[in-house]
Amino acid sequence: MTNLRTVKTKFLNFLVLCLIMIIVPTCLISKTIEKSLIPKSYIKASISSDSDNIESDFKAWLSSFKKTAIQKGISDITYDSATENITYNKKMIKFDRRQAEFTKQIWEYLDIAVSDLRVKNGKNSYFSNRELLLKIEKKYDVDLKIVMGIWGLESAYGHRRGNINTIEALATLAFDGRRKTFFEEQLIASLRILERGDTTLVAMQGSWAGAMGHTQFIPTSYLAYSEDFNGDGFADVWSDDPSDALASTANYLNKHGWKRGQPWALEVILPNDFDYLLLGKNNKNKVTYWDSIGVRQINGDKLIDYGNSSIILPAGYKGPAFIIYDNFHVLEKYNASLAYVMGVGHLGDRIMGGQNFHKNWPKDEDALSLEEKKILQTYLLKEGYKIGKIDGMVGPNTISAIRAYQNKLGKIPDGFATKSLLMKMQ
Repeated sequence: MTNLRTVKTKFLNFLVLCLIMIIVPTCLISKTIEKSLIPKSYIKASISSDSDNIESDFKAWLSSFKKTAIQKGISDITYDSATENITYNKKMIKFDRRQAEFTKQIWEYLDIAVSDLRVKNGKNSYFSNRELLLKIEKKYDVDLKIVMGIWGLESAYGHRRGNINTIEALATLAFDGRRKTFFEEQLIASLRILERGDTTLVAMQGSWAGAMGHTQFIPTSYLAYSEDFNGDGFADVWSDDPSDALASTANYLNKHGWKRGQPWALEVILPNDFDYLLLGKNNKNKVTYWDSIGVRQINGDKLIDYGNSSIILPAGYKGPAFIIYDNFHVLEKYNASLAYVMGVGHLGDRIMGGQNFHKNWPKDEDALSLEEKKILQTYLLKEGYKIGKIDGMVGPNTISAIRAYQNKLGKIPDGFATKSLLMKMQ
C-alpha cells in the first residue's frame, strides 16, 4: 500500500508540474530554477569571472592605447605613471547610460538648478568674490553674472568639484566605446595636461565624465582656454582658489563671441494672433520685426534692440515665452542642453537681483519617458517627417516634425512633446 501511495503521489506531482509548465511562462520557471538549483557560490564565481574578464580586457586596451598616446606626443613615463594604478570603473558606465534617460520636464530641472538656496549661496559667493569677479568681467568683457551662473550650476560655487580620478574615468569611458572618439580625445588631452606639469595626477580629479574644477572644464577646453589669472605660473582650475577657473570660463565665453550687456534671453508676451510657425532658435529676425507683430516685454513695453533674435517656447504655448539673442547660442557652446542654458542664464539673473519667470509652467504635463519619445519619433517618421535618428532625444528635427504634425491637425504648432500628443498619434 505504501508503495502504491508513493507511486500515486509521484504521478500527481508530475501532473501538477505539467500544468505549471503550461500555465506559467517559461521565463518565470527558468528564474525559479536558477534561484533554487544553482549554487550561490557558482553565481558569485561567474560574476567574479565576468569582472575579471572586463578588467583583463581593460588592461589590454590600456596597453594598446599607449601606442596612440605616444603618437600624440605623450611620453612613456607620463602614460605609465598615469595609468598603472587605474581600474575599470563600472560606475562611470552607469552614469553615462543614465544621461540618456533624463526625463524631467524643464521646470523640474529649473526648480533644482535655480533653487532659493542656490540663489542665496550665489549672492553670498558674489559678495565674497566681488573684487575678483569685477576684474574678470573687465578683462574678458563677459558679464560676471553669467560666470556666476556657470559656477553655481557646475560646482555649487566650488563646493562640489568632483573627486573622481580623471584619467580612470576617461579611460573607462574610452574603453567602453559608446562615445569612443570623444573620450579618447579627452584622455589624450588629460595626459597632455599632466605632461605639461599643469597639475598632478593626485590633484586631477573631477566628475564622472572628466570635467574638472570649479566650472567643470573638459580637458580639451582646458588646453584651449585656461587662464593663469592669479599669476602663479599655472592655470589651476582644481584648487580652492577659484581665480583661474572663473577667468578661464570668462575667456571661453569671450572667445566664442559673448557680447557684454546683451541678455541671453528675456521673457516676453506673445500677441493672441502670433504665428507659431515663426518659432525656433534658428529662425532669427530683427527685433523691429518682432516688435511690428506685437511681441512685447513682460511689462508690456516695446522690445529693446539687442540684435537679431528668435522666439522659443521651452514648454509649449501654455508656458513662458522667451526672446533669445546671440549670447544664448554662446552658452550652448558650453553645454548644448536647453535646460542647462536656461538654468545658467536664469541663475545668473537671479543672483544679481532678477525676478523669477512671470508666466507659470504647465506643470500638469507629465514628461515622456525615453521609450515614449522613441515611439513618438517612430510615428512621425512613418508619417513622412524628417527626424533623423530614433534616439528618444527631442532635438531640433523632432521639434520641427512635431510642429508640422500639430499644424496638420489644426493644433497650435508649438513643437512641445506631450503625452496627450502621443495619445492622439496612437
